[in-house]
Amino acid sequence: MLIRYKKAFEKIAMGLLSFMPNEKDLKKLQQTMKQYETEENWQLFLWKEEDIVGLIGVYKTEGTLEIQHISVNPSHRHEGIGKSMVKHLRDMHSELEVKPNADTASFFEKCDEMGADNEEQEQQ
Repeated sequence: MLIRYKKAFEKIAMGLLSFMPNEKDLKKLQQTMKQYETEENWQLFLWKEEDIVGLIGVYKTEGTLEIQHISVNPSHRHEGIGKSMVKHLRDMHSELEVKPNADTASFFEKCDEMGADNEEQEQQ
């Protein structure tokens, strides 16, 4: 389930964000968190199953949601969580185009390939 970020989840969110290649530096990580906490157009969501295992952060403009960050706890990867987060985000904001930024584009391409593979398997 996708939930909005709250300050109470700060340490968990920072841990998940730190898996992003550009968020390894503590100072940069703190700046990113502050941006999500203070700027209205920057929105952070967490994926909660029994525990919080994923995170997706977006920059919202008039007609788009640009995915800035997407991260899944390493012990929960390859379970479709990232793809589920993108799908739920699209469902929540169906009026907006959801697209990746340069840092998340390769993940998006993998999702599209996986989606095409699944459709082919269903048709057989």
